[in-house]
Amino acid sequence: MGDLPSDRTQLEFPFLNTGIDYAGPVLVVDRKDIQIDMYNKGIEFKTFPPYSSHFGGLWEAGVKSVKYHLRRILTLAHPTYEEMTTLLVQIEAILNSRPLTPLSTDPSDLSCLTPAHFLIGRSLISVPQPLVIDTKINRLQRYEKIEKLKQHFWQRSTEYVSLLQQNLKWNYSSGDLQQGSLVLVKDKNRPPLLWLLGRVVKMHPGRDNVNRVADILTKNGVIQRFYNNICPLPVTTSSY
Repeated sequence: MGDLPSDRTQLEFPFLNTGIDYAGPVLVVDRKDIQIDMYNKGIEFKTFPPYSSHFGGLWEAGVKSVKYHLRRILTLAHPTYEEMTTLLVQIEAILNSRPLTPLSTDPSDLSCLTPAHFLIGRSLISVPQPLVIDTKINRLQRYEKIEKLKQHFWQRSTEYVSLLQQNLKWNYSSGDLQQGSLVLVKDKNRPPLLWLLGRVVKMHPGRDNVNRVADILTKNGVIQRFYNNICPLPVTTSSY
């Protein structure tokens, strides 16, 4: 018999590991003394019904995206436990690399805050790998097959920009997009973990005086993109 998992043997904060303690939250909520203590400290539980993850709103958008794309990339794949674990860790890195908000208001600064900053204090990087997404799977080694699944997931995850925008309107008169705003640009040709960011330098209004095209300054120069291919940062619930 192998060693027990570390989350079973080491002291940790309650509910740190998903699936370890399902009854704990119920017992905590039912205890009056804990309820009073949480009330005094301004702590409030937020819950929603089972099978209703959409109640989470914007923060559940990433979970929805993972479930949707993971089902599709694994349709014809049969990874082992170790391969599945490796793939999930790589997907975790992709999720933790997503831009959240600008790090500064400096127009020349294209850096952004990501979930990785809260975990390790800096943005994540990945080792360059050959592009195998278009290579037939029967020509690949086992590790290359996992790399193909990761690249396939990354290509689909660029649709995250469209997911954030699904409720944005054509008219940005509310100030969601302005000159100098940091934006996330949709680009399927980017390698994993390298999101394309830029600053809006100019907007092009149409005949109806509504801005639909913008010039964006990136690290590689100025590019022009349609509004459906960009998303202003930070994303707020008012613009979702």
